[in-house]
Amino acid sequence: MGRAFEFRKERKFKRWGNMAKLFTRYGREITMAVKDGGADPNYNAKLRAIIQNAKSDNVPKDNIERAIKKATAKDTADYKTVTFEGYAPHGVAVFVECATDNNTRTVANIRSYFNKCDGNLATNGSVIFLFDKKALFIVKDTGQDLEELELELIDFGAEELFKTDEEIHIYAEFTSFGDMQKALEELNYEILKAETDMIPTDTKNLNEEEQEDVNKLIEKIEEDDDVVKVFHNMA
Repeated sequence: MGRAFEFRKERKFKRWGNMAKLFTRYGREITMAVKDGGADPNYNAKLRAIIQNAKSDNVPKDNIERAIKKATAKDTADYKTVTFEGYAPHGVAVFVECATDNNTRTVANIRSYFNKCDGNLATNGSVIFLFDKKALFIVKDTGQDLEELELELIDFGAEELFKTDEEIHIYAEFTSFGDMQKALEELNYEILKAETDMIPTDTKNLNEEEQEDVNKLIEKIEEDDDVVKVFHNMA
């Protein structure tokens, strides 16, 4: 897979600087996880991973517990995951993941962002082939030897590991997400993040002015409360 995806590290989670939006995002993810697999994280691996991510992003424990309790209420909104694909200016591929309780609203909003920023919202399947969907686990670096750790995890789908900022990033096939999560937990590694990532198979090199055009669209999309993640192939 190489290191082409590392350009994304610098801006990782930057979009969640606004704490109110951060809480909204995790609240929706918790709601979907609870409705899918129940409110007990001991028996709901998806919920357990979301709680780990929320704690890593400094979401207070009280907020997490309130979100889980609220998710069990009968009148809680029913959120669904929807995705959008399109092109930003200068041919940059964009993949958007949303959690929404009103698909009509979300479609209209996402389309308007592309139109206003000289992009083009396309049909599903238009750009996803330009990305590899991967499972990403970030664990605390306690001095583990990377080669030994890779040998330990390779049977559970590990493909590439690297260290950064006292953390170890572990990439695996998306289909191995559950197996990898279970293995790391049983081996007592402290999981800081557990999520999916879309790695571009080919990146676009743009000049500074062109990058500003693309970033204008990306930032506009990320401001929307329904948006969970935005992926692109701009280098």
